[in-house]
Amino acid sequence: MRPLKTLKKLYDEESHIVITEKGSPPRVLFYGEDFLLEDLPVGTRVVFPRPPLEGVPNLKAAIRYAINHPEGMDPLHALLKPGMKLTIAVDDISLPLPPMRTPDVRQTILEIVLELAADSGVDDIHIIIANALHRRMTEGEMKRMVGEKVFDAFYPDRYYNHDAEDPDGMLEIGKSSANEPVVINRRAAESDLLIYVNINLVPMDGGHKSVGTGLTNYRGLNAHHNAQTIRDSKSYMEPKHSALHASTTRIGHVIDEKMKVFHIETALNNRMFDGPTDFLMKKEEDFTEVDRLKFHAMKYSLTKLPRPMKRKLFFSIPAAYDVIGVHAGATEPCHEKILDLCWKQYSVPVEGQSDIVIFGMPYVSPYNVNSILNPLLVQVMALGYLYNLNRGVPIVKKGGVIIVTHPLYDEFDPEHHPSYIEFFNRLLPETRDAHKLQHKYEREFATNPSYVHLYRKGNAYHGAHPFFMWYWGENGRQHVGKVICAGAENNHVPALLGWDRTDTLSEAIEEARGFMGRSASISMVHMPPIMQTDVRL
Repeated sequence: MRPLKTLKKLYDEESHIVITEKGSPPRVLFYGEDFLLEDLPVGTRVVFPRPPLEGVPNLKAAIRYAINHPEGMDPLHALLKPGMKLTIAVDDISLPLPPMRTPDVRQTILEIVLELAADSGVDDIHIIIANALHRRMTEGEMKRMVGEKVFDAFYPDRYYNHDAEDPDGMLEIGKSSANEPVVINRRAAESDLLIYVNINLVPMDGGHKSVGTGLTNYRGLNAHHNAQTIRDSKSYMEPKHSALHASTTRIGHVIDEKMKVFHIETALNNRMFDGPTDFLMKKEEDFTEVDRLKFHAMKYSLTKLPRPMKRKLFFSIPAAYDVIGVHAGATEPCHEKILDLCWKQYSVPVEGQSDIVIFGMPYVSPYNVNSILNPLLVQVMALGYLYNLNRGVPIVKKGGVIIVTHPLYDEFDPEHHPSYIEFFNRLLPETRDAHKLQHKYEREFATNPSYVHLYRKGNAYHGAHPFFMWYWGENGRQHVGKVICAGAENNHVPALLGWDRTDTLSEAIEEARGFMGRSASISMVHMPPIMQTDVRL
């Protein structure tokens, strides 16, 4: 492996790598619902996302071409027959992050597909949100996602959230080659055709993971949402090296054998910010005076707002994503083409691992849209998602240090995350051992009548969901030697997570150097926007 001191010369031509020198500009890091502006030590490697790829020039034309020229299946119009039972499943609000501008790509696809279905004499159509054990989307969120025309025509009887706890609404259609139960939403399983409309923001999404995960129940998820499977996954974002994906693929093969499934998959670029926040798409070296004024004005304003208003402000700014590709048809060949687009947009080549890696922690994750990034979700972002945003090996060395910047406040949303509150305050003081938590407590929470009721009738995540979030950080916990939260506003929350805390980033770097040695190499992964490091050893 090349020593870190040679990296500046190595990457002079690479727009996505910067090695800090004396006098380098300070870096902008997300700090929950706020920003930090920090100087980094000389020699720190700063890894930036790739610039956004251009979107398709005509989205409607791209969708129509994809469904008329699918991979490994007949065109969609040839599959639609008068009198058939058609179900369309769509990804829920956990993607994309932040929510995209309207019209959402799911709306555009649905309008085209529904028009084609009507022309083909198909009347029995249901649209199901594939939310698995995620919270039910609200009426307003559902309307925003599909648009007024589709919403008014189908809600609530024919456009609704999947209910994984409906005793009459689930059907076991078989078992996988590893004896995993394949349990699917009954309406979808008994349809003549299931169309799955997917958004790929990272390579973990889509493919066999769509139907078998989004439309199953607690029993179906147990096959792969468990501590050992997560620990055995080298990278969640690299399907071929993921035990989780191996399980969903086995389950998906049964689904494709028993059901007719037509996938419509889309890939997005990483244009998360524009307008007043467009400076966040730039390297700090490229900031203009106007960009600096925007940053300082926003930072000042955020310091004056209470937390609920900060969240409301951030969630009111939609992302400016463009669709960079649409493919349709059979599960695997369709998904392979989408994965190629994902890697082209998100994969950043990086030479060698680092002893210390710094991540700014954003305000949003897949599980707190229009809600609070609570301590368990900060944990899953740090050790589940950010740690795993790689291909090959993680950017942090085995036994190294991850530093995250977040206030890590002791705050939960009782409407969205009631079971998280009990998990955090009752279970973590006893143990952080994922296997012990799974075997001693998971089923108790999963079958708790109150949590089941809040999942089915309210907008709460399922009682088992905080366990999944803890497991999701499992291989990150096994890999790193220490996690430090810079800026944590209290001591007890990081202590319960097993993390250290410091008041400032500079103090966190000093502690990390004390742990790894004064000559420790440092990288900052400059997100958002999203990227994935492709580490070369």
